Amino acid sequence: MYQKTLNIATKAVQAGYNPKNAEARVPSIIQSTTYKFDTAEQIADVFDLKDTAHIYSRISNPTVQCLEEKITSLEGGSGSLALSSGHAAVSTVIFNLCSSGDHFVSAKSLYGGTINLFAQTLKKFNIEVTFVDQDASIEEIQKAIRPNTKLIFAESLTNPGMEVLDFEKFSKLTQQNKLPLVIDNTFPTPILCRPFEHGANVIVHSTTKFIDGHATSLGGVIVDGGNFDWGNGNFPDFTEPDPSYHGISYWAEFKETAFVAKARTQILRDLGACLSPFNAFMTYHGCQTLALRMEKHSENTLALAKYLESNSKVEWVKYAALESSEYYKLSKKYLPNGASGVLAFGYNGDIEQTKTFINKLKLANIVVHVGDIRTSVVHPASMTHRQLNQKQLKEINITANMIRVSVGIEHIDDIIADFKQAL
Repeated sequence: MYQKTLNIATKAVQAGYNPKNAEARVPSIIQSTTYKFDTAEQIADVFDLKDTAHIYSRISNPTVQCLEEKITSLEGGSGSLALSSGHAAVSTVIFNLCSSGDHFVSAKSLYGGTINLFAQTLKKFNIEVTFVDQDASIEEIQKAIRPNTKLIFAESLTNPGMEVLDFEKFSKLTQQNKLPLVIDNTFPTPILCRPFEHGANVIVHSTTKFIDGHATSLGGVIVDGGNFDWGNGNFPDFTEPDPSYHGISYWAEFKETAFVAKARTQILRDLGACLSPFNAFMTYHGCQTLALRMEKHSENTLALAKYLESNSKVEWVKYAALESSEYYKLSKKYLPNGASGVLAFGYNGDIEQTKTFINKLKLANIVVHVGDIRTSVVHPASMTHRQLNQKQLKEINITANMIRVSVGIEHIDDIIADFKQAL
């Protein structure tokens, strides 16, 4: 347990796997669906949740567990559940908290795929969302909360608007309503932002992005903060007996890991969005350099942001670490070690001129991705947020000339030179 006192950069390297004498220094890929037991009684105990042994890789796997334990350590949570993608992680959180007829509140500044999931797909399950302006007053956001509201969801650093969440405001809001605060911490990662320290109760990541860092492996993870009272009367699914597990009460049985335990043994068991051992292995190793990479990503992005801000062919730049940013103070408060590796800027032209500019970039590739070691660009209005109509795009401040840049760890002189020649 000495690892609790280690620096987060050391945890990124060391946490998650501790080999015993003469065991492999690197965790193995356990590419097995099943596990052997000596007696029928042992398997019965696993099915009754009396034993946490691995029984089937849809539920748990030793390689996946190494990644889960590493992320738990980095975020300072009570437990984690790794899943097949970031979308799977977000969906599992919602289904873990909401049933047909329930409602939740979400900040409207989100990744386009998350907006579509919340506004369209969940509607088919009779789960309703109300989107709010995260910069609105606490009194205004309070108006969106209903008797059947089950959670409040937001991104710590929004995609692609680069707004910084006011954790103090949202934490106060959730506490006074006895609701969990669910935070997507994909862009900052636990290296740059620690949501549990600012009132979050559940964290989700698309590990596909910065945590993997090399664009090799899809994945997602849910982290349980172990700091929410699921027995407050608003969450009967956590306190009442679960007939699919012989009447177990997740809150009574698991306490600080109740959320992730229910998500694993109920939602993952039935919907099956498990992470493959190979992708877990790749993500585990990518995560080991996370602290180094996030420092370099942040350093390069701030330098590029300053260059773009000084160029007359750029209309505006959004990056929270810029002193000109309206989120600069919140950035210093919640992202003191850097504002991550993504920025957005507006090209001084129309949509076709913006696309022409993107096509002229050479080092920065056009890819529908973000958060790996290579610099890339995307045009949100016609790509990642293409499913949204003009009204929806306007509501989340996505303009026709917006370009999102995922700044890599190449030498900054080469990155700036590429944008300079294209401009």
